[in-house]
Amino acid sequence: MKSLPLRAALAAVILGAASTVAAKPLVVCTEASPEGFDIVQYTTAVTADASAETIFNRLVDFKPGTTDIQPALATHWDISPDGLVYTFHLREGVKFHSTDYFTPTRDFNADDVLWSLNRQLRPDHPWHDKSSVGYPYFESMAFKDLLKSVEKTDDHTVVITLTRPEAPFLHDLGMAFTSIYSAEYGDQLLKAGKTAELNSKPIGTGPFVFQRYNKDAQVRYKPNPDYFRGKPPADALIFAIATDSNVRLQKLRANECQVALYPKPDDVSSIKADPKLKVAEIEALVTGYIAMNTEHKYLSDVRVRKAINMAFDRQTHVDQLFGKGNAMVGVNPYPPSMLGYNSANQNPPHDLNKARALLKEAGVPEGTVITLFTRNGGGATNPNPRLSAEMLQADLAKVGIKLDIRVMEWAEMLRRAKNGEADLVSTGWAGDNGDPDNFLSPLLSCDAAKSGENYARWCNPKFQQLITRAREAIDNDERAKLYSEALAVYDEDQPWISMAHPKMFTAMRENVEGYVINPLTNNNFATTKVK
Repeated sequence: MKSLPLRAALAAVILGAASTVAAKPLVVCTEASPEGFDIVQYTTAVTADASAETIFNRLVDFKPGTTDIQPALATHWDISPDGLVYTFHLREGVKFHSTDYFTPTRDFNADDVLWSLNRQLRPDHPWHDKSSVGYPYFESMAFKDLLKSVEKTDDHTVVITLTRPEAPFLHDLGMAFTSIYSAEYGDQLLKAGKTAELNSKPIGTGPFVFQRYNKDAQVRYKPNPDYFRGKPPADALIFAIATDSNVRLQKLRANECQVALYPKPDDVSSIKADPKLKVAEIEALVTGYIAMNTEHKYLSDVRVRKAINMAFDRQTHVDQLFGKGNAMVGVNPYPPSMLGYNSANQNPPHDLNKARALLKEAGVPEGTVITLFTRNGGGATNPNPRLSAEMLQADLAKVGIKLDIRVMEWAEMLRRAKNGEADLVSTGWAGDNGDPDNFLSPLLSCDAAKSGENYARWCNPKFQQLITRAREAIDNDERAKLYSEALAVYDEDQPWISMAHPKMFTAMRENVEGYVINPLTNNNFATTKVK
């Protein structure tokens, strides 16, 4: 290589120094604490952002801002004509993170894929029983019945064989629960008897390397210099946890964070008016809902569930909670832009007299108390959970039901909801892969009722049969017909109060570049920087 002239060399040094100075930490104000970092144990978006989108990769993932699949740890794949055998050709030269608690001795290979998937699939895997909560997403998506085997033909080729065709399978592999771990690190922890550290000291191949977590305060990461898509431009990534959306906005205005997730919809206009701030927005694949525990007294009677739906003043609720034009009233479990949406379904009319008559017919005494679990703080599917709960409380009081509101921290609420402790659970869901099955199987299937992820604990054999057939169908017209029929069954049984399909907003400083808002609501900061 030719040597540079002195002036050119000095200029290069100066430019290099300027580039180093220009790299700044990126502080993101997030809405809740992650439940942990072993993502296969969890289903919440906040935990996925803190692990799957930062620390880990998958065989495939989604093109930024879309629901389209792109190569990730697999460069390409082949599918057998019968749709049962998927052969993945793995990317070579991918490095696992090096930290003060783990130094890899080899690159990513097929053994890591086998370890990550077989851990959840096979009871004889040495790590299978090391999850305290099982594998909720893997189980509710019925992957234990879908995957026949996960094998390798060489270090860079993995063959996954299915028991049946599965139309959304590739999209499923882009989801957080299929994240790829280091088998070498897993072996190290198992040998040392420190398997719990997989949840607190994670290792992956992703854009950021975990540094530390101060519970309910912040998560810190540093950029991965060996990331296969290139080192992230931020000098560091910090998730600052602030459950109150007002606090997140205050921190954003004070430049204590450069990105604030899930601002309240009624704050968006003032954020847009501030020359130092800007807003990204999208019609996201999200739904806000209240699950009614169909195993509990009174709520097991469909007449009671219909009465509660009739007492609920949806339109007023949505307008006050989100502001006009920022959300549509929910009817089905997923938004109308998705395959198989049943436009014939309609919410029961807001009719207090008919609601009272149904409750009397079902033998519900005047003044009956039912509990509602809701979270502190707010997020995309419910910007003000306390207000939402109090509005429902006022509606139900008009038909003789007393609502006991229990506000709790997010992770605690989810834990207790999965145990079936609540009568009603106010929550929401963000689609992970753009497919209807991703709403119906994790939230309303019989497998999800067993695992507790289906907070309504509703298991309808006809509904289950229809969504299972829809998963197996390859033709989209046939799938749409089956999903529409399944939604008609849902509408008849009414296990939920369907509330809203809101827009999603992300607020940021005007000097933030490279952030792409996503219809799947996951937040990835691998290309985001502060100028």
